[in-house]
Amino acid sequence: MSEIVKFVKNSIKHWYLLLIIGILFVGLAFLSFSRPLDTYLTLAVLFGAVFLVSGFLEVIFSIANSKEIDNWGWSLISGLLTLIVGLILVAHPGITMVTLPFIVGFAMLFKSIGAIGHAIDLKKYKVADWGYLLTMGILGTLFSIFIIWHPLAGGLAVSVWIGLTFLIIGLYSIYFSLKMRNLKKLPGKLSKELKDKYEAIQKEIAEASA
Repeated sequence: MSEIVKFVKNSIKHWYLLLIIGILFVGLAFLSFSRPLDTYLTLAVLFGAVFLVSGFLEVIFSIANSKEIDNWGWSLISGLLTLIVGLILVAHPGITMVTLPFIVGFAMLFKSIGAIGHAIDLKKYKVADWGYLLTMGILGTLFSIFIIWHPLAGGLAVSVWIGLTFLIIGLYSIYFSLKMRNLKKLPGKLSKELKDKYEAIQKEIAEASA
């Protein structure tokens, strides 16, 4: 109940940042599919640039919504980790074909686990279609584990699996952002009387558990 009250009283800020992140990762996925035989130097630089931008946007989103979203710290850590990975890839473009899959795989694994957590949170908020988001988070986790487990599967194979992981994370971010947009509209649709009732229920629960 407390999670619902939180969304009733507060409005999500900057939901479109998640949309931008999703579009960036979908673009990165198609780049991996269309240019699988590019050198690791080129891939590392491109991956690094996208990770830098998306990490920065995710940090902004998590801080801006620290009072609106439960477990916002997870998004903050995810954004910082993505930012650090981007810095590593940009600063060390000559990264080897063994190291690149490991770095990308672990970063995507963390984001995928975070996606599962977000999906479970949306279930608490009574958001429809949370199961689709959970499925995408699980798929992202499985793809990430495969990348980490088989970093030497071959340049083409690794690029495809990395691309699939980027695609899943990108689609998740886009879909999640649209859900956040809908939640942003929720407080404005509810009457003051209903909001007061929610607050009274929250207060009663707090007093009963004291």
